[in-house]
Amino acid sequence: MFAKTARARDGAAAESRAATFLEQAGLVLVARNYRSPHGEIDLIMQQEQTLVFVEVKARSGDYFGAPQFAVDFRKQAKMSRVALVYLSRKKLLPCACRFDVVGVLKSPQGTRVELFQNAFDVIESRAGC
Repeated sequence: MFAKTARARDGAAAESRAATFLEQAGLVLVARNYRSPHGEIDLIMQQEQTLVFVEVKARSGDYFGAPQFAVDFRKQAKMSRVALVYLSRKKLLPCACRFDVVGVLKSPQGTRVELFQNAFDVIESRAGC
């Protein structure tokens, strides 16, 4: 077994914080760190009849901007491909789903968790899954 880097530990802690935040808001955790050949989705949650694919972004301050802006077009396309693989493998198509970003902002005053619901729409790939 290998030792986690500080960055990996911080990322795992931010994902746990985000999952707890979302569960307190009434969502149910379905999967964590879902991996496919196309990439990874941090959290998959269920809110009523909607499947929610969540990217968690941790920041130590807002010098580089709000976390949702770190989820660029390339990351959105990657998450879309992974989500389609997940839905296909689980035989959930068609399915109501959305993409959220949770920002975990650490500062000397404490940690703030922010939800950016419907942060982006699915990015369709011409190449398919």
